[in-house]
Amino acid sequence: MKVLKLSAQGLPQSWLSLEEAVLHYAADQVRWEMGQPVAVFRGGHNAVTGRQSVIEINSIIGTKGVPHINPFDLKPALSNAKLFARDRHVCAYCGGRFHEEDLTREHIRPLAQQGRDHWMNVVTACRSCNHRKGNRTPEQAGMPLLYAPYVPSLWEDFILRNRRILADQMEFLMAHLPRHSRLHA
Repeated sequence: MKVLKLSAQGLPQSWLSLEEAVLHYAADQVRWEMGQPVAVFRGGHNAVTGRQSVIEINSIIGTKGVPHINPFDLKPALSNAKLFARDRHVCAYCGGRFHEEDLTREHIRPLAQQGRDHWMNVVTACRSCNHRKGNRTPEQAGMPLLYAPYVPSLWEDFILRNRRILADQMEFLMAHLPRHSRLHA
């Protein structure tokens, strides 16, 4: 389980483990919290009062300080898992929906033709279509793209990089997606 860490302004910063989140609470770095409580950590007993310290962790926390991520400088890292999720596990050529192990990262302009490995030059393809297209462009292969590639926004990237998002975290992130996002139902 991960906690969504936001800047004080509400911009996603990172996914934290419960242990990392409790350190933010203990260091008084949590400015505000949202979502549901997800864990309770119990510490030692106060020598004077005898009361035990308790820290309750929420699923979304806003932290003090200057954000470490500027959304305008963001270039999300490309991985197959995030690419396949962006494209909803749909082959860009045949339109079939496949399991992750049956998909490949397909370069629209092939690397052999000086294509680059970045979000705007890759789509999801099934193994069969990728093999059939080979080291040709879609035009050269007579295989038009069914959808266009795009660079995920900051909000989409946070959804794409975590497979186990809690409902309240997903609701928060989905509310900030661009209208054109493929991640909308």
